[in-house]
Amino acid sequence: MTSTKPAFRHPKLAQNSLGLTRKDYEGAVSTLCAGCGHDSTTNAIIQACFELNIEPHRVAKMSGIGCSSKTPAYFLDRSHGFNAVHGRMPSIATGANMANRDLLYIGISGDGDTASIGMGQFAHALRRNLNLNYICMNNGCYGLTKGQDSATADMGSTGKRGIPNPYASIDLCELAIELGASYVARGFSGDKKQLVPLIKGAFAHSGLAFIDVISPCVTFNNTSTSTKSYEYVREHIEATNTFDFIPLQREILTDYAEGTTQEVIMHDGSIIHLHKVDSKEDVTNRLNSVNKLEEEKAKGRLLTGLLYVNQQIRETHDILNTSLRPLNSLTENDLCPGNTELQKINDSLR
Repeated sequence: MTSTKPAFRHPKLAQNSLGLTRKDYEGAVSTLCAGCGHDSTTNAIIQACFELNIEPHRVAKMSGIGCSSKTPAYFLDRSHGFNAVHGRMPSIATGANMANRDLLYIGISGDGDTASIGMGQFAHALRRNLNLNYICMNNGCYGLTKGQDSATADMGSTGKRGIPNPYASIDLCELAIELGASYVARGFSGDKKQLVPLIKGAFAHSGLAFIDVISPCVTFNNTSTSTKSYEYVREHIEATNTFDFIPLQREILTDYAEGTTQEVIMHDGSIIHLHKVDSKEDVTNRLNSVNKLEEEKAKGRLLTGLLYVNQQIRETHDILNTSLRPLNSLTENDLCPGNTELQKINDSLR
């Protein structure tokens, strides 16, 4: 059975400052199972791009193999894209990023694509602090091959097969913090209010921004005994903070006490509510961030929100001192500066 999106849209759809509607950030019709958390994550990405006034043609989408890696087809159909082989998305994203630093790179992956066959690729993208928005849609199973447990399935968790997972799980957020990611967050596909600001914050961050999105598989891993199910996550979710993202424009100032909520009027007239968490929640301290994850895990709770951020370390382009211009814009004079310059280079190496 095939389906198409209706061509009609209300003539007075809201527009962003680019004159684009939310529809302009959509893609093809999803072929995923009805109710799949990945579709909700896709919609959160669409909403974040719309609200940030991102030009679709300035975005490059990268993915590997898996249910999650199909989703770039479902958003920003006016952007660039590359679907890599299983686990190799970070390599493709690295090459594209080195060739053109001006684009916004969104890397979509899954728990199998990231924590198993792609683990080595994931680790090196982290330690290089590649300027990449790495979004992992984590459902704890291999949805394209009948629901086997993935490396992120919690020990004792039981999916549709009914067999408890005997192995310890890999916590991708802890790994990301330990190996060098400079922005780490965890969200839930069923909590768009939290997830959209986390994605917007990642897009504005320079360096590797990793978001682990718990995204239940409704077909193979949504039983009451699965820790990646809608039921379990909703009953055990623990938000570490309430996060709102304000794009850089005219400064908006406010002052309110810890533990209270403040209403703030944004530049576009919309209203957000800021909640000031207790000052002891320091998301810039790597050790504290990992300890907090472990503490909540011991209580059987899933910690979400902005978990760690480090704006002091350099990203890959700064480390390598790469060209400020896209490689395809460099001319022969740029690439072949002449014999005089070549002699200077040779002399510096003697």
